Amino acid sequence: MEVLDKIENEEKEEVEEKKNEKKSFTILGFTVWRILAYFVVYSFLGFVIETFYGMLTKGVIESRQSFLYGPFCGIYGLGAVVMILFLQFFNKNNNHLFFGGFFIGSIVEYLVSLVGELILNVKWWDYSDMPFNIGGRVCIFFSIFWGLLAIYLMSYVNPKVDKLIDFFAAKMSMAKLRWITTFAIIFLVADCLITTYALSVFVIRKVYENDLNVANKEVIVAEYQKIYGNPKKAKWINRYFHDEKVIKTFPNLKMEDANGNMIYFDCFVGDITPYYYKLNSHLKSDLVEILKQEN
Repeated sequence: MEVLDKIENEEKEEVEEKKNEKKSFTILGFTVWRILAYFVVYSFLGFVIETFYGMLTKGVIESRQSFLYGPFCGIYGLGAVVMILFLQFFNKNNNHLFFGGFFIGSIVEYLVSLVGELILNVKWWDYSDMPFNIGGRVCIFFSIFWGLLAIYLMSYVNPKVDKLIDFFAAKMSMAKLRWITTFAIIFLVADCLITTYALSVFVIRKVYENDLNVANKEVIVAEYQKIYGNPKKAKWINRYFHDEKVIKTFPNLKMEDANGNMIYFDCFVGDITPYYYKLNSHLKSDLVEILKQEN
């Protein structure tokens, strides 16, 4: 009798969870939980990919994070989420997927670059020296890459990610999923806001200390005096957002000066190395050889 009651209760819980799933708010057919899961998974994968790319191309282990805390490369997470949401309308064949990925990926890349320049006064990347670029923010080479990635993403990668997400979702109740989703959103939003502030004060500090010729310099100088005119605030900033913390988290941080020349901030941090570890040439060549053999 107890076994029957237990089975009946489990069935009732399963029916209730399915009802709750149907009532869940969706965006283009995807629940907020799944969208957030996509962002976290792909941001982490992007962090791993970028870390290996840095090892092979620069011979160093350096941070490829988009945020001050957490191993996430946000451009990958954001790009994957936007592409998955909208590529479902292009998922007829590989030609449609390539076309959709080419334009959707390029738009996301352009907007992320533009926001970084307008709000933070920094450049995440610069394609000015590559053919067929638009403002150095996007170029034909990486747009083609986005198109090819769309095919691989929708045909191979995302189905496996969906299985992984479904596996974990099956192990938890709807209540736990909602709690995890809420916590993750709060953490990511807080991390984003903290990162924005940390980058802002870092740029202000470096521009003022090195008398860099940048646009709106008067505004930056006024902000520096306002911030560092408060000893308590200045002490707190120097403790948590000091040069080493920022430059090791964002080693490729740069911006344009008033004449359009690129300013690389790792040149203005003294003896601080912008990477965590430098590989010797022998180890780097071994890594390249291993990858060649695997392919």
